[in-house]
Amino acid sequence: MLISSDLVNHFSQDRNLEELFGSLSEKLPVEALLVMHRDLVELLQISSIPDVNWRDLEKAKALFERGKNKKLYQEFLTYLKATPKKKEREGVVVKVSHEEDSQKRSVQDFVHYFNARYKALSSLLLGRPELRSATTVSRILQKRQRETVALIGLVLEKSVTKNGNILLTLEDPTGTLKVLVHKNKPDTFQKARSIVLDEVVGAVGVTGENIMFANSVVWPDTMQKEPKKCPDEVYALFLSDLHVGSNNFLPEAFSKFTTWLQGNAGTDKQRQIATKVKYLFIAGDLVDGVGIYPNQDKELIVQDIYGQYRACAELLAEIPKEITVVVCPGNHDAMRIAEPQPALSKDFARPLYDLPNLLFVSNPGVVTIHRTPEFSGFDVLVYHGHSFDHFIANVDELREQGGYDRADLVMKFLLQRRHLAPTHTSTLYVPTREKDPLVIASVPDFFVTGHIHKSSVSHHKHTTLISGSCWQSKTAFQEKVGHHPEPGRVPCVNLHTREVK
Repeated sequence: MLISSDLVNHFSQDRNLEELFGSLSEKLPVEALLVMHRDLVELLQISSIPDVNWRDLEKAKALFERGKNKKLYQEFLTYLKATPKKKEREGVVVKVSHEEDSQKRSVQDFVHYFNARYKALSSLLLGRPELRSATTVSRILQKRQRETVALIGLVLEKSVTKNGNILLTLEDPTGTLKVLVHKNKPDTFQKARSIVLDEVVGAVGVTGENIMFANSVVWPDTMQKEPKKCPDEVYALFLSDLHVGSNNFLPEAFSKFTTWLQGNAGTDKQRQIATKVKYLFIAGDLVDGVGIYPNQDKELIVQDIYGQYRACAELLAEIPKEITVVVCPGNHDAMRIAEPQPALSKDFARPLYDLPNLLFVSNPGVVTIHRTPEFSGFDVLVYHGHSFDHFIANVDELREQGGYDRADLVMKFLLQRRHLAPTHTSTLYVPTREKDPLVIASVPDFFVTGHIHKSSVSHHKHTTLISGSCWQSKTAFQEKVGHHPEPGRVPCVNLHTREVK
């Protein structure tokens, strides 16, 4: 390691540099540093040093010394020296938040990924009465007489025969099998119409020669039970898609919303509700981003990503501090698009992390709210909804029943399949080996999304489905494709009654 001249000049000659190096090595990854300089020594006064790319820090330092980019290095120092604030909030527990997982990937990772998906969803399907005797593809192919069998498989192919029947190819770890769904079985045929590639389904039917004739199709859907309600009257609000920095952002509408939260607007009844708001969720796209689509700079009033997050923090700072704000990223935020997206980057969104009532989770993430010793709390699954575009475009049933105007139907569609993006091409994703993080392993009390820019509320069994509205007026792209956003609408849930306003 090299020692910079400013550090040598800063200390007297009798100062033990080896001792200093030892102190630094306890707090910093010195093996990743090339030069030890005075700014690093000042970090010793900080009790907890946040994560940072130290190579990029040294590059920024070099640019700073050459007078080429002083702002970048100052941003690094501000980030490192900022005192972290505690994010624990009473009654709030982050159950699932995926961390950054950067490593080299290979084709074999995809094999493990889909095997993990099959294992997780097949275990759910095996709990269904009609599939408890499910067998494997290899055993079905060995049968020589017609008999009723059950099978769990991943949808490898789907086509329509010349007679108008649906032909599926299901795959399990032992092989593949053709499954025919005949149009003279209308209920099963209607379900099969909405089956998509790569989802895991169960089928019950009669064997034929290297084929199975399906009598029913089973999804790993949720089970019916009584919706959970808390003993006291408190409220949760659900937002999405602020798009701060866009020239279509609606600051007056958002200011009106925060003024109501502060108890300074609305009727007496509305003000009373505002005093009981305890939780607020933002399901991604806090800022409009930079370079998200061609010529985006022409539609931005804040041109740099740091400025967008600063402006966003100023807006969210108006939310009363007793309200816990849960934030997940979206496809416009400054990070990878591949899901699961980790929580918002501190490199870019540092001003948000300085707000004491904000809680950051990944996309997707699961948060338990309002947990007490007497009440188990509500599990809230937060997912921005980037996969929605694919299924609205490719599933006739969703498109025919409203498409982008019915986000709740897309959410029901995914909840029935217990997966947030079942088709390989429906979203970019990271092929993790151990598990598929987009599987909906446990059933949430609330399923919260955004992305569509139109608020929608519905229920599927005991789960409340909520799509947040937006805070951006109709864009040129939305005008072109025929979207109908409804900005400034905030679903408000009474957690005591589960009533949504």
